[in-house]
Amino acid sequence: MRLTPARVRAERNWVADRAETVVPLVNDVREDLGERFDTEVDAVTERQYRGEVDVVFADGDLAVNVAAMVAILRDLDVDGDYPGFVVDELLGRELAATVAGTQPLRTLGEATFHYVDVHHHGGEAEAAGVDDCEAALAAGFQERLPGWDWLERDSPFAVD
Repeated sequence: MRLTPARVRAERNWVADRAETVVPLVNDVREDLGERFDTEVDAVTERQYRGEVDVVFADGDLAVNVAAMVAILRDLDVDGDYPGFVVDELLGRELAATVAGTQPLRTLGEATFHYVDVHHHGGEAEAAGVDDCEAALAAGFQERLPGWDWLERDSPFAVD
């Protein structure tokens, strides 16, 4: 695989164009986790998602890494899929973490990836890695986007 600025731009466009799939996944996981943790979590709009895609891809160093993982997952297909299960999980988890950002969001992105991945399955005509890519994008971006109350308050653990 060769990554050029044009290829990074093309992967960015693919990620942005997946809003119709990724945003409902984000909102489903937020609703499910909100119920499990007895909290209200704001839904995300396609506009918010696309805006955050722009933020991620505006950071060139971050963009090239996200683009590489997206490109690999989009093309990853293993006969019978199961033998490829580990590599698409590894790449999906890392993509979610990379998009989510620094700790603790990074680890939450990884954990959320597995939650989304269990509930999301791609189409028969798609490479096996596409649904992992979509799950990773949903997990990573849902951590970045506003709506979690605990992220919108000052931490009681901050030391002055």
